[in-house]
Amino acid sequence: MTLLAFAFSLLAQIVKQKAGDPGAGETPVSTTQVIIIVVALVAVLIFIVFLFLFFSFIRLWIQALLTKADIGIGSLIGMKLRNVDYAMVVRQKIALVQAGVRVTTSDLESHFLARGNVPKTATAVIAAHKAGLDLPWRVAAAIDLAGRDVLEAVRTSVNPKVIDCPDPAKGKQFLDAVCRNGIQLLAKARVTVRTKLERLVGGATEETIIARVGEGIVKAIGSAHDHKEVLANPGMISQTVLHNALDAQTAFEIVSIDIAHIEVGENIGAKLQADQAAADLRVAQAEAEKRRAAAVAREQEMRALVEENRAKVVEAEAQVPLAIAEAFKKGYLGVMDFYNMKNLQSDTLMRNNIATMTGGAEGQSGSGR
Repeated sequence: MTLLAFAFSLLAQIVKQKAGDPGAGETPVSTTQVIIIVVALVAVLIFIVFLFLFFSFIRLWIQALLTKADIGIGSLIGMKLRNVDYAMVVRQKIALVQAGVRVTTSDLESHFLARGNVPKTATAVIAAHKAGLDLPWRVAAAIDLAGRDVLEAVRTSVNPKVIDCPDPAKGKQFLDAVCRNGIQLLAKARVTVRTKLERLVGGATEETIIARVGEGIVKAIGSAHDHKEVLANPGMISQTVLHNALDAQTAFEIVSIDIAHIEVGENIGAKLQADQAAADLRVAQAEAEKRRAAAVAREQEMRALVEENRAKVVEAEAQVPLAIAEAFKKGYLGVMDFYNMKNLQSDTLMRNNIATMTGGAEGQSGSGR
């Protein structure tokens, strides 16, 4: 501090001499004094830089050195220049080294620069290592960058997770299935799964497990001949579903499938038969209406045919006078023959009138009786 005060006093004296201050003294400042001033200023700057390095990096470097984290001052300065949270990197490296995980500082720094979550990834790797699971840092970083919760995956791998099937969050409470006898069953299952870390990248998610288990339950119930068999032994559904390898190409391993709830629904078979009978009735009514319409049309055709035949009769009767005239011309018919024919016609007409009158009188007397 004395050297620094002397340097500042010499600097003030130089400034006064340059300003022409008579009180500055008659002795000019020598070159040696200028050199002393420069050296003092450089020493002050070096001291300030040393203090900055000490308070910024020395503490972390000493902590890394004592914990065998193998992080040098140069690495800390480089991370500072690259805008890396070097304090966080040092803490995570120390935690990994103390847990027995071999990870380089460049791996942590690279994951941070790739917008990864270094603390969560480090915690997941440490938890997996302590649990005896094989989870290298490279795989954990890839899982984290892929958007998966790597720490939750490790926890699920250690402590299996229970998934409801169907998912109540989707608004459906039960799975609907119908046995062969037509009885509907409403079932709910709980699937216990364990995460497979080696299949977490690229493996299907929980939605696939729920869909496959739901399909397997519906198939198992649908293959049952009687709903009483399912109600008496719900475990048959679980065994049938487990044997179908539903966890293939997924990020999980199915530990167990348990039927949590099952109840009887509607008689779908009877309802379908009633609907089918109603449909058959409508078809029969349509067929009967079709036949009735065909009969009415046939009746109208027959009436038209009768009128057509009557017209033919009238036309044929119109030919009779012409034939009689032709017979007169050719001498085939005499005058007496013509009158005899007219008398016969008159007699026939009279008999018809009498018969008509007699039939009407008998009808009136019969109605009177």
